[in-house]
Amino acid sequence: MEKALEDRKPIGYVFIPGAGLDARIWDRMARELPAPWLAVDYPGRGTDNGGTGKLSLKDYCAHVKEQIRSWDVEKFILVTHSLGGVPGLNIAAEMGDRVAGFAAVGAVIPAGGGSFASAFPSGQRLLLPLMMRLFGTKPPEQAIRRGLCSDLTDEQADEIVRRFTPESIRVYTDRVEAASRLQIPSLYIKLGQDQELKPGMQDQMAGNLGARVERLESGHLPMLSHPNELRQLLQGFCTSVSAAR
Repeated sequence: MEKALEDRKPIGYVFIPGAGLDARIWDRMARELPAPWLAVDYPGRGTDNGGTGKLSLKDYCAHVKEQIRSWDVEKFILVTHSLGGVPGLNIAAEMGDRVAGFAAVGAVIPAGGGSFASAFPSGQRLLLPLMMRLFGTKPPEQAIRRGLCSDLTDEQADEIVRRFTPESIRVYTDRVEAASRLQIPSLYIKLGQDQELKPGMQDQMAGNLGARVERLESGHLPMLSHPNELRQLLQGFCTSVSAAR
């Protein structure tokens, strides 16, 4: 038995960012994890500069899964942030043989079969797709600073604004094909000072996921503003997932 435990490969982490963001947001927090990790990107980032256009949610998921499939870590915890909860649910279901746990960091988790937009109250649910069609999916600079960057340094906020990439409208409106309650250990990290997805909405998201909740007093981007605290929460979750294997 002891030999089998020694031979068991460590659980890694796969990080999925929120809307407009890229893999770099995880670097400061993840580089000190005592485990392998992979931060994935959505289409339209880096050398893949063709944009997102009218890509579907399935296209986004396929793009992420391609990056994961080329990674040689057998089991991992899927860590999703904000919009990342939506493709994350599909990926967790489709790659269930490798996903050992699911951690949602201030993430949107629609009820089973819903879309990102459907997770919000009825007024926002109807208005959000219309506003995106009229004005696009990149918010004004001041909205990004106020919502995403409320507790970041000026330098960090400038970088978020500069690198923000508009997403396809369909990633917000396409329905998730997976159930919101996964048959694996799940954790919701509630961001107590979040100005983008308010704590009350996060309570609903955690309920949809059926997850254990840990609270972190940060804004919307704790991987930048509170990297040590977020890392500790994820390591504790990984420890509990490993113990349950």
